[in-house]
Amino acid sequence: MSELSHLDDQGRARMVDVSAKNDTHRVAVAAGELATTAEVIALVRADDMPKADVLATARIAGIGAAKRTWELIPLCHQLALSTVKVTFGFTDTTITIEAVAKTTGPTGVEMEALTAVAVAGLTLHDMVKAVDPAAVLNGVRLVSKEGGKRGRWFRDEASEDEASAHTDASLTDPVSARSAVVVVASTGVAAGTRDDRTGPTIERWLTERGFAVRGPLIYADARISSGLADALTGSPALVITTGGTGASPTDGTPEATLAVLDRELPGVADSIRRRGLDVTPHAVLSRGVAGLAGSTVVVNLPGSPGGVEDGLAALDPILDHLLAQVSGGGAHE
Repeated sequence: MSELSHLDDQGRARMVDVSAKNDTHRVAVAAGELATTAEVIALVRADDMPKADVLATARIAGIGAAKRTWELIPLCHQLALSTVKVTFGFTDTTITIEAVAKTTGPTGVEMEALTAVAVAGLTLHDMVKAVDPAAVLNGVRLVSKEGGKRGRWFRDEASEDEASAHTDASLTDPVSARSAVVVVASTGVAAGTRDDRTGPTIERWLTERGFAVRGPLIYADARISSGLADALTGSPALVITTGGTGASPTDGTPEATLAVLDRELPGVADSIRRRGLDVTPHAVLSRGVAGLAGSTVVVNLPGSPGGVEDGLAALDPILDHLLAQVSGGGAHE
C-alpha cells in the first residue's frame, strides 16, 4: 500500500520537500456542481438575481481562492500559477463548475483547481441562498492532472467504486480512462439568452458509453478557439464539439478545429453528413470536420438537436474501434 506523503516516519504531519524535483508543466482540472431549483437557474441565466452578476462574482472568487490555496490548506506549497480558469454550465436544476489550473514547477496544482471549484461553488450558494437556501454543493472532484513523473491521470467515473485501485498504468494511459470533453459553440448560450439543447445530449450519450465527461464547456462562436484549447488540456481521448459548423459569417468551428488537428479523418465527417442527409437536405451545408490532435480524436457535430442525434448515430458503430486504433490497440482491417 502506498504511504501518505504528508506524514513522516513517525506519523506526524509534514510539508513534502520538493526541492529535488524537476520543474515540469503542470495542469489540473477539477469540477463540481451546485444543485438548486429551476427558478434559480432561470434567474442566474437572466442575470436577475437579487445579488447581480452571479457568475462573474463566483468566477473571481474561484480564481482568487486558487491563488491563496497555500494559505487555506496548511501543507500546500506556494505556487506561481500561470493561469486559473473557472467556467460554468447549466442543466435544468444544476450549475456546473469547472476549474483549470496551470503552473510550471516541482509539484502539482490539483489542490488549486479543487479550491477554485469549492470556493466558486460556495460563492454561488451565497448568491442564490435568498431564493433557494436548500441549494447543495456536490461532487467537488479532480477530473484530470498532467505533469511530473506520473504523466497524465484521468478520472474514470464509470468505475468510481474502483477508484482506490488506480495503478501507475491508469496514470499514464488517457485512452483507458475513456475521457471525453464536450464543447458547445453558441454565442446565445454563452450569453444566457438561449438554452443549451445539444451539449447535455452529447454528455449523456458519452456517459452511457462509459466515458468520464468534462463539460459541456460553453463558448461564444468568436471564442471557439479558446474552447478547443481548453478542451484539449490534459489530452483527453475524445473531444466532441457542437455548433458553429454552418455557413453563417459567425460559424468558425471547422476553421478553429483544423488549426489544432495534426491529421484529418474525412471519412468520419462525411459519414456524419451522410447520416444527416437521410433526414434533411440541409445536412449538406454542415462544414464539420474530424481528426486527430495528438492522441485526441476531435469531432465536430452540428448545432441542432437533430443534427447531434444523427451525428452520434454515425459515430456509434465506429467510435470504440477508432479510439482503439489511435491508442495503438486496434486491429487494422
